[in-house]
This record gives sequence, C-alpha cells and structure tokens, in this order.
Amino acid sequence: MSKASYFASLLQKGYFIEKYKEAGNSMLPIIKSNQPVSLKPISVNTSLAVNDIVFCKVKGNYYTHLITAIRKRNTHTEYQISNNHGHINGWIKQGNIFGKVVKIW
Repeated sequence: MSKASYFASLLQKGYFIEKYKEAGNSMLPIIKSNQPVSLKPISVNTSLAVNDIVFCKVKGNYYTHLITAIRKRNTHTEYQISNNHGHINGWIKQGNIFGKVVKIW
C-alpha cells in the first residue's frame, strides 16, 4: 500500500489528518513541495466548491489539487481536478475525493 493510498483509507474511515506531505511543485505558490497540510475527511454531506484544495485520486494517481470546475452528469456531480498551473488532470466523482485541505502549515 502506498503512502497516499494509506492516507486515503484513513480519510475514508473518517480520520482527520493533522499533517500530510506530498512532494512536487504543481501547487506552487499555494503549497510548496513537502509542505504539510491538514486534511478533513469528505462525507456525502461535505460541500465542495471551485477553488477548494482536495486530496483525491484521478486516473489511478493521488493528488492534492484544486477543484477547477463542477458539473452535473445524469444524477452525479463531477469535479474537475487541476494543478495550480492550469494543467487539468481530469473529472472525478465525489467518491474519489478523500479529504479537503483545511490548513496549510
């Protein structure tokens, strides 16, 4: 089990993650490489909006990225996930969003 999938499983169980770190510069200048963030677990009642930073899984990869658009498809809401430099990773359902960033350390 990867570090990211381990933290995703904790969030799915309802655990708050005090400090999660992820390497990479795709969220600069908001989040630096390995800068800790606190993650609140997502539930069906969690309100998500454009510009929220979330911990999610897109096409098999885990990211701490931005919600850049929201759309309704049939009976589901889908969220477009992008980095902070305009690269779009793809569209996902709320079930692939595990946590919402509530603090950047």
